[in-house]
Amino acid sequence: MAFRSGKLDRSKLNSLKSRFMKKIVLSALTTLVISAAASAQKGALKTDTISAPTIQCDMCKSRLEPFLKRIDGVTFVNVNPKRKKVYIKYLVDRTNIEVIKASIANAGYDANEIAANPDAYKMLPKCCKKPEDGVGMPKH
Repeated sequence: MAFRSGKLDRSKLNSLKSRFMKKIVLSALTTLVISAAASAQKGALKTDTISAPTIQCDMCKSRLEPFLKRIDGVTFVNVNPKRKKVYIKYLVDRTNIEVIKASIANAGYDANEIAANPDAYKMLPKCCKKPEDGVGMPKH
């Protein structure tokens, strides 16, 4: 038996120490791998500004911001009707600026060089349409 007068013999004690050390090293490696994997999932964050000349009012803002926030990878959206700009932050490994501009156009608004989708534009409230179409906010 491994006991001699109530004590473990030296070989059993060394075996227990060895197993204990292996568990500590394995736990440390597991923690390291998990933290490395978690940080690898965070792609590069990019900030862009998109010119949106057809954004007219706060209703445009309230329609467009939630729409853009649903795009996978978009982390921040601010539509500024006074400056007619969309400020956006997104993860480059999940989306890109072309997808975002196309989404703005599909919502009925111009985005840089991409014209608004005509069918989506027709669905916008009158205040969100261009003044040159006889509706919308008057030019200042």
